[in-house]
Amino acid sequence: MLFEKETADFICGRRMILFVILMGLITVTGFYAAASGLADAIDSGSSSASFLFLKLFTVSANSIPSYNSLMALMGPFIGIFMGFDAIGSERAEGTLNRLVSQPLYRDHIIIGKFLAGLFLAAVMVFSSGLVIAAVGLIATGLVPTAAEAARLLIYLCFCVVYIGLWLAVAVWFSTVCRHAATSALACIALWLFCSIFISLLAGIVADALYPVGGGDMAALMNEMKNYTCEMNLNRLSPYYLFGEATSTLLNPGVRSINAVTMTQLSGALSSTLSVGQSMLLVWPHLTALVALTLAAFAGAYVSFMRQEIRAR
Repeated sequence: MLFEKETADFICGRRMILFVILMGLITVTGFYAAASGLADAIDSGSSSASFLFLKLFTVSANSIPSYNSLMALMGPFIGIFMGFDAIGSERAEGTLNRLVSQPLYRDHIIIGKFLAGLFLAAVMVFSSGLVIAAVGLIATGLVPTAAEAARLLIYLCFCVVYIGLWLAVAVWFSTVCRHAATSALACIALWLFCSIFISLLAGIVADALYPVGGGDMAALMNEMKNYTCEMNLNRLSPYYLFGEATSTLLNPGVRSINAVTMTQLSGALSSTLSVGQSMLLVWPHLTALVALTLAAFAGAYVSFMRQEIRAR
């Protein structure tokens, strides 16, 4: 019952218009980039030339980013805007004590709000992805194979988990912060740190631990360690995890997500991976994103259950 109420409140609220506009801009911009750059991508040729349908989500044109890049960058805003005032608005309006006085368990409130936001995010993401697939099928005549359709569905599930992570973080900040503005600023600050500053700090730390500036033998030996250290530090960011996983999933020609030496490449045949093999590469990324989502929601759950709610 509470899930239906929260879902109806989201749909009937003015904020839903903003979500639809944002997803529409992501969809239109991503498809325009794919339509503009698809011909160049085909002419350039690649090991995954038979997977042209997936390029609708990965191809960019000039300064216009691809759909996947837009989702990695703008997707968190959907989760943040859905959850930054989930509890704070109820507290500010004085309706939270009315909710807890109803004949329902207290934890149903926090769970219902999270599931309602996650459900709407899933509807918007799958609608956006299927619209691009349908329009791309009509406009370009590219018919997806069974493997491409499976990769697309798994990719959309990754997008839902990614947005769900930021939704859980926003709900957590909403339970901790008294004001919705403070919660929104905290979420945006965390998003900026994960999207921009972690990559900068990773490069600084890697260069400090394994310097590669000189031309001596030690610097040459540190190149692999420097790259591995920087990559592992970047993987602390959900933004990097999502980008690395989805780019691997949507490009069957990617056969490794770690550094590969020339010795390992010697004798390797140029081929593409099956859906199952690509999933084995990105399975740790999905596990990490789900674990972070559960950890953030657990923090929100514990914080809400321990709060004292007084009637006004």
